[in-house]
Amino acid sequence: MNKPIRILVVGCGNMGASHATAYHHMSEFDICGLVARGDSKARINEALNSSYALYDDFHEALNKTKPDAVCISTYPDTHEEFALKALDAGCHIFIEKPLADTILGCEKIIEKAKETGKKVVVGYILRHHPSWIRFISEAQKMGKPLVMRMNLNQQSQGYMWDVHRNLMKSLSPIVDCGVHYIDVMCQMTRSKPLSVTAIGARLTDDIAKDNYNYGQLQIRFEDGSVGWYEAGWGPMVSETAFFVKDVFGPKGSVSIVAKDAGAAGKSDNVDSHTKTESIRLHHADIDPENHFTRKDEWIDMTEEPDHQELCNREQRYFLQAIVDNVDLRDHLDDALNSLKIAFACDESVKTGEAVKL
Repeated sequence: MNKPIRILVVGCGNMGASHATAYHHMSEFDICGLVARGDSKARINEALNSSYALYDDFHEALNKTKPDAVCISTYPDTHEEFALKALDAGCHIFIEKPLADTILGCEKIIEKAKETGKKVVVGYILRHHPSWIRFISEAQKMGKPLVMRMNLNQQSQGYMWDVHRNLMKSLSPIVDCGVHYIDVMCQMTRSKPLSVTAIGARLTDDIAKDNYNYGQLQIRFEDGSVGWYEAGWGPMVSETAFFVKDVFGPKGSVSIVAKDAGAAGKSDNVDSHTKTESIRLHHADIDPENHFTRKDEWIDMTEEPDHQELCNREQRYFLQAIVDNVDLRDHLDDALNSLKIAFACDESVKTGEAVKL
């Protein structure tokens, strides 16, 4: 590669700021503009001691800067429009999950990527986390069927409650966050999901009337595996057992034990959302007296990457996809699959009925 990839960063909140920081420190990228409606773009310039061009409007920025690539970290209801516009302009795209706020929108982006031959990488951050990769690998050794139990509840206030309320203008927590953990479950089983059921509750009048800020979903897989995921956002959410990542099968169990990240006061801390700290392996082997024959094993993950390093790894993968012409068909199929399951769960909440896939 002879010259850096000129990239336009759209959306400068939590994730956008982290991605901009990654590009700033990578010689292979050159930020040609920062786009946000508020003052978050100016704060990034200040934090990075830089003087990148600032824009309030995405379309203006795209026309003026003519980038090679676009990073989209805006609210989900803008993803489809921005992604299609960027692809039409000949840009590669890194886009935060979910790929779009509808299945049709997701399919349009995937089809446009095929038409243009441009790369589209979706921000599934856990796929770049060595501890989560290990967690999935160990779960796959526990036999079938698997029982998968996961949640991420966030007791949000101040700025984060503003963020969550804005997110809930288009998506529920079990869709926005759930796609991560549905994707993890699909990787663990590599089995076809058959049906979903879900429940939800609207705990505040401070969100859209047709949305809910707490939800729990259940998935049944063809191999007999089952999984649930729970997500709640808001100042009323309990911090008791808000961080559960646990899987068991016929041969034993594997659990993420994050005593620090799972402690009180950490549920709205973005760094705590991906933390594992340690993984506990339990073996189901028993002797003739039904006593366990093996002690539990602890895998220390205290040297795991922090949130910024995970974003750096995502952008290195994006770079590799562009430079090495990586085939992203499976990547996009998985993104579409997890979103289809999440939206089926959303449908189940609103209808009170199980949804077959």
